[in-house]
Amino acid sequence: MAKKDYSNWSKEELVRELKKVEKRKKYGIVWEEKPETVAKRCETELPILEEDTKKEIKTDDKKQVNILIEGDNYHALSVLNYTHKGTVDVIYIDPPYNRGSGDNFVYNDKIIDREDTYRHSKWLSFMSKRLKLAKNLMSIRGMIFISIDDTEVAQLKLLCDDIFGEENFVIDIIWNSRKSVSSDTIVSLNHNHTLFYAKSMKWLQKHKHEFRLKGVNNGKFLNSDNDPRGPWTADPFDAPEIRPNLEYPIKNPKTGKIFMPPKGRHWRTTEEEYKKYFAEGRIIFGKSGNSKPQLKRYLTDAEGKGLAPKSIWDDVGTTTNGTQELEKLLGAKKFNNPKPVSLIKRIVELSSTKKSIILDFFAGSGTTGQAVTEYNLEDNGFRKFILCTNNENNNGSGDKIAEDICYPRVKKVIQNLEKESKGKLVSNMPGGLKYYKTGFVDAEQTDTNKHKMVDKSTEMLCLKEDCFDEVMDGKNFKIFKNGQDKHLGIIYDDEGIEPFKKEAKKLKKQFVVYVFSLDESAREDEFEDVADLVELRPIPAVILNVYKRIFK
Repeated sequence: MAKKDYSNWSKEELVRELKKVEKRKKYGIVWEEKPETVAKRCETELPILEEDTKKEIKTDDKKQVNILIEGDNYHALSVLNYTHKGTVDVIYIDPPYNRGSGDNFVYNDKIIDREDTYRHSKWLSFMSKRLKLAKNLMSIRGMIFISIDDTEVAQLKLLCDDIFGEENFVIDIIWNSRKSVSSDTIVSLNHNHTLFYAKSMKWLQKHKHEFRLKGVNNGKFLNSDNDPRGPWTADPFDAPEIRPNLEYPIKNPKTGKIFMPPKGRHWRTTEEEYKKYFAEGRIIFGKSGNSKPQLKRYLTDAEGKGLAPKSIWDDVGTTTNGTQELEKLLGAKKFNNPKPVSLIKRIVELSSTKKSIILDFFAGSGTTGQAVTEYNLEDNGFRKFILCTNNENNNGSGDKIAEDICYPRVKKVIQNLEKESKGKLVSNMPGGLKYYKTGFVDAEQTDTNKHKMVDKSTEMLCLKEDCFDEVMDGKNFKIFKNGQDKHLGIIYDDEGIEPFKKEAKKLKKQFVVYVFSLDESAREDEFEDVADLVELRPIPAVILNVYKRIFK
């Protein structure tokens, strides 16, 4: 359809046309955007991180450092947009389901109940802000998994189509969340949804064979004939297309019937390979022995390539298991309906590499932290988790979610596995933990406020560069390193430049250096004598530029 030329239209004609456009129905999701206090706060104050050093958990200096951030996840995600943009491989979240007051979905310090006229709009406004920030964090291989129930699954699907792209939707995983059957409902609800999106479906399709579950017998592999090679499944011996060298007669040894490949297909192997498989007992002719040839494929063969998971997950734990796991660690039931560790492990196994960063910004009781830590121990992985959760009173119990539930759980898991790691398992010692709280500095760009931002930037810079071990706390500068001998320098004002350069010359190490600057210059002319040692970046400009983009 040709585009209309509005250049010569009168005002009245343009008004009439605009009214027609407003009446048109659009495909997709539309809601009334509701202002949110935590987001509006960022118009006048900018989020930073402050470490609670008393809650640090140290294990092996050469192991990964995991992160727990206490605070509203909108502010935590804003910080992560600077420290972790484009680096997170896996995101799992279990957001509020918005069922009503019993779900405790809080918006602007008010629990949203079922009678609220704008219940869905508030939830969508809440989710939209956070998912947009989360998308920025995803690497090219990034994947996001979102647990939800029937209350908001339709709205969430359309919202995610809009944010991540409909073309990047992978699947709606149906999780059998409870085994018991309720008799007081029309249909007993036994499932939850997990919407699965990729950052790039094109990339995921190209690398799909990397995303497999290893060693999982999903019921397809059986061993009805007690084959010593283990469980197997029968695959058709014919395959698409016609290839003359793969067309030969196969005789059923029981009936004597001769089989040729069906029209338009061919046998999977050459005749010589077929004879080898037959001699090995890998060719069968159906359960009765009267059918066309089939090839045995063993579970051990499949494990090498991995198994594509089913879309219905009825072979992982339930919410009851999740409750029992948490109670076992903390000694009491402190959190309603936590996810089972096996569910998150399944997601981690399916979607991560051994060095992936895994984020959960609705961390709640900390199941994701436990799942990642335990799975690292199982496959000698080096995955890092980042957990974000608020510190609200949990369901009126008096227990604070971050301090009294999430952190103690992660601490117990790390300490328990550290004990197990003594001796034979010492190479599998778990990574440690840094505990941060969100804080704020004034947003107005005065010289004074820029100095304040730089003074408060240490934790963010250490997190971005993955350097946490303090080597030197000098006058107006600090030096950090990590277990891989990476070095970080932070220069807080003009007086720190010369003393830092003196130490850099002594250490003779390569440094990433953040230097205070009132503009976007990294002051290269002042570092000419150590230019071969330093990679310079201006602060606070590198942080402020990110905030300008996300808070515009």
